[in-house]
Amino acid sequence: MDLSASSSSSFLRVSRTCRSSLVPELSFSSSVSQFPTGIQLNPSRFAKPRFQNLRICASVAAEPQDLPRDSPQRLLKELAQRKRATGPKKKVPPKRFILRPPLDDKKLAERFLNSPQLSLKSFPLLSSCLPPSRLNSADKTWIDEYLLEAKQALGYSLEPSEGLPDDNPAKHFDTLLYLAFQHLSCDRSRARHVKNGHSRLWFLGQYVLELALAEFFLQRYPRESPGPMRERVFALIGKRYLPKWIKAASLHNLIFPYDDMDKLIRKEREPPVKSVFWALFGAIYLCYGMPEVYRVLFEVFGMDPDAEDCQPRSRRQLEDVDYVSVEFEGKKLSWQDVATYKPPEDALFTQPRLFRACVPPGMHRFRGNIWDFDSKPQVMQTLGYPLAMNDKIREITEARNIELGLGLQLCFLHPSKHKFEHPRFCYERLEYVGQKIQDLVMAERLLMKHLDAPGKWLQEKHRRLLMNKYCGRYLRDKRLHNFIIYSEEVQDRYEHNRRLRNPATTAVQQALHGLSYSVYGKPDVRRLMFEVFDFEQIQPKPM
Repeated sequence: MDLSASSSSSFLRVSRTCRSSLVPELSFSSSVSQFPTGIQLNPSRFAKPRFQNLRICASVAAEPQDLPRDSPQRLLKELAQRKRATGPKKKVPPKRFILRPPLDDKKLAERFLNSPQLSLKSFPLLSSCLPPSRLNSADKTWIDEYLLEAKQALGYSLEPSEGLPDDNPAKHFDTLLYLAFQHLSCDRSRARHVKNGHSRLWFLGQYVLELALAEFFLQRYPRESPGPMRERVFALIGKRYLPKWIKAASLHNLIFPYDDMDKLIRKEREPPVKSVFWALFGAIYLCYGMPEVYRVLFEVFGMDPDAEDCQPRSRRQLEDVDYVSVEFEGKKLSWQDVATYKPPEDALFTQPRLFRACVPPGMHRFRGNIWDFDSKPQVMQTLGYPLAMNDKIREITEARNIELGLGLQLCFLHPSKHKFEHPRFCYERLEYVGQKIQDLVMAERLLMKHLDAPGKWLQEKHRRLLMNKYCGRYLRDKRLHNFIIYSEEVQDRYEHNRRLRNPATTAVQQALHGLSYSVYGKPDVRRLMFEVFDFEQIQPKPM
């Protein structure tokens, strides 16, 4: 039955006689219940409309309190209020997105000057990974309760590291080791300085692990292609295998103090273990260097590269008829050989054994060919080679430049040219180590450049700067892609098809970083990345 009127501020007032007959049939309850109030009408009583005695009057709508209990308007008002009260709440933005007034200059200067990140001038990378504020009493409580157990499991001295001299980076090992165990599921991870410190450590540690194992397997298997080596690395430090190593070192109780790690499901077990594992090696690398990374990997965690479950899948191998360097002939290098190796004083390169593992001795057959005369001078001029070195003997400089030229030719040697007859005469092994060293160099750069950024933000920034399409583009901007050596069958296809050309230029660019790392060391990789190729795109462009 519809009793609506055309005017918005009017309602129907039923006469006393009609109202007395209608009231028993219409029941409007004013109590708010969980379900809408049902109205039951008798169709026999309202078969014929009785509007003859109704008078329509206009009056001001009264408040719900003044309306009678069984008034239709009161019921509609209460329904509207109930709908408004139970409607969806507006989403409030998270607190981190709410703008706060900036600190004044005095407070900002005081905050930076008191930050531990600015306390070390001789170790800028280590300083950037320290917490942005000093540890408080809650942090000290965890250190007093659990740190000795962690240091004993890892094989370190139980004495506090603060007693070491200032020129020793290991002085800050206790602080970094504490941050390494504060994953996101811990109570202390809610503190900003702890959360950011832990995330910055695992951001660095993942690239330290990748580079350490890449160098190890390149020297242990001098004839193997990068494909099987990547499978070996994944079988050792893939996230599904990390809980096994953590439990072997008796560190699982520090990560899950209240839970049994074996009873947790994978998505609850693997992320905390992975972040702690990475952060742990970030701290070890900062305080003790790469040799200690190898010791902890293979001695403390007990990783075995010869284990059956660490072997790559069987595949068709190309016959390798070329020689390897004398130091690799007839033996497999152990992790002790790689960790304790120190190049001789009269060595041609910063990493001589890594260079020999990536550049086969047979490359000397290409010395004096057309590429050596036509293309090598232009490539060396673009890259700024050879660098000035303080050699006491002139013959050392000449020998280094000859080997550098052969390494450059190998960087531009596409697999389509000689790989099927000579599997190592291509840029693949140099590309493998170059990819890992450029990841580590960019990570160190971002850590020192953005002191207050959390690791997750740095990870995304790192990914965007080192996308493969950008790496190849920087090489093509220098017009170096014109010197890549393809086979005659695929020359036209690679030069005119960007889907084939762009991955090849990316591989050449990464191989150049691998060569510069093995010949001149990490500083030259920084020079190539940020001065020659301008990975950050901050240098002015030529008009």
